[in-house]
Amino acid sequence: QVHLVESGGGLVRAGTSLRLSCAASGRTFDDYAMGWFRQAPGQEREFVAGISWESGGTYIANSKKDRFSISRDTAKSTMYLQMNNLKPDDTAVYYCAARPTPSIGTWHAYYDTWGQGTQVTVSS
Repeated sequence: QVHLVESGGGLVRAGTSLRLSCAASGRTFDDYAMGWFRQAPGQEREFVAGISWESGGTYIANSKKDRFSISRDTAKSTMYLQMNNLKPDDTAVYYCAARPTPSIGTWHAYYDTWGQGTQVTVSS
């Protein structure tokens, strides 16, 4: 059974950086894609970035390409989201998710395993 645990969230000031981590366990992930989503209060869950585990191919939402990057460490079974120049609008709960196919999906319903989320709050 796949298990995902996010970490690295917190309260930061606008303009600073954070790196979120998602530790994955339960199986090997060579045939998986993983993604980062975020959800602000009263809003729908939004795709941020995704990575195909074996190839390392990535896709980042257009609005975030200039500030966010995604990577993974296969030896540690851990995925990362590097967020730079954070803005108050980035405030949300950030979730990592996994789907049993190498193809990155941008719709949250494509993913069948989720972490518990980590809160990111950006003050102005």
